[in-house]
Amino acid sequence: ETAAISNLEQARLFVIDLKALGCKFALDDFGSGLSSFTYLKNLPVDYLKIDGSFIKDVDTNPINKALVNAINQIGHVMKMQTVAEFVHNNDICCMLHELNIDYAQGYYIHTPCPLDEVYAVLAEKPQPVSCNAS
Repeated sequence: ETAAISNLEQARLFVIDLKALGCKFALDDFGSGLSSFTYLKNLPVDYLKIDGSFIKDVDTNPINKALVNAINQIGHVMKMQTVAEFVHNNDICCMLHELNIDYAQGYYIHTPCPLDEVYAVLAEKPQPVSCNAS
């Protein structure tokens, strides 16, 4: 990530070339550290991963809710799909569903496990999210 940022134009061209071969890209940890709107505007990524520091209390912190909503809306306007990191309970998952976040990752979805266990989980029928009507 640091190398890409030091030469943004070269990174942009690299992403374009690999996308032409069928690769997809995500801008990770958006909103913290080195990720910013400048990179979002200049790198043609497919997924925008919203940093877990905004997600972990999105259901109780109105500022984080507004930030996540804004990042999601901008990502969608730019034809990117959004991924919420650090989803650790049903309330957060329901809030993200309400905000129209595309994907979620975190301990509430599934704990880290060996790859062969992932295949077993994928073979099972997914359980629907249970959100209380507000």
